[in-house]
Amino acid sequence: MTQPDPTTPSPPSRVSLGALIAVPLLLAGGLWLLLAGGEEGGRTTPSAGLIGANTSTFSPDQRRAIEGIVKDYLVQNPEIFLEVQGALETKLAEQEAARTKSLVAEHAKEIYRAPNAPVAGNPNGDITVVEFFDYNCGYCKRGFAEIAKLVEQDKNVRVVFKEFPILRDESEQAAKVALAARMQGKYWEVHSDLITTRGLVNEAVGLKVAEKHGLDIEKLKADMASPEVKAELDRVKALAQTLQINGTPHFLVGDRAIGGAPENLYEVLEQHVVELRKTGCGYC
Repeated sequence: MTQPDPTTPSPPSRVSLGALIAVPLLLAGGLWLLLAGGEEGGRTTPSAGLIGANTSTFSPDQRRAIEGIVKDYLVQNPEIFLEVQGALETKLAEQEAARTKSLVAEHAKEIYRAPNAPVAGNPNGDITVVEFFDYNCGYCKRGFAEIAKLVEQDKNVRVVFKEFPILRDESEQAAKVALAARMQGKYWEVHSDLITTRGLVNEAVGLKVAEKHGLDIEKLKADMASPEVKAELDRVKALAQTLQINGTPHFLVGDRAIGGAPENLYEVLEQHVVELRKTGCGYC
């Protein structure tokens, strides 16, 4: 997935950091409770520790002993880091899926049925696939062939495009050309050429593409500056912020999200479409 600033290094994985931090703390806490305990009559009582140890009663030697036990355990059982990381990844994925499901249900009409959103495929299709994208996003360009294949192979799929130009000013220029082309009934043709263009895509490139497809260029330029086009761009930007989408491409199929463009994107999307046809989707 392409981020707004591709030159900014990605932050460390919160899952990996969480695992590295959580494991020693959990082990230390557990071992302290089991091994340390409180003091009674000058001696340590494990049963008291199980209830809650007062760590301020530990002598320096006791602390060093406990730290040594924790360290030795981690060194001898490093696979526990992977186990905890796997559990964290599963939990985060479940939380993300639940969050997406809730947000999509709350904003379903705006996501799937916005009146001015560009549409490809079957406009009356039973399942809708939504894509947030940027014309200068390399992953969006790579994934387009998979989207085109979906439109070609599944005649009952409806694809909604969310123009989300976050990478550079030229991306917004291209988005305005495409949205203005929609007003002349040529969105898919112009979109297909723009997203497959190598190199920088800007207004000049967009106008050449529009001219190739026989659009009225003067009307196109006027529509590019129209309130309708601005409103669509503003609406998508606000929707992306609401859904916490900050990179492209980003796909929604029902209440399921796909971030980025995996090499098997077509298979992933089609699988979601098939599953939703079986279970039903009240808003897509």
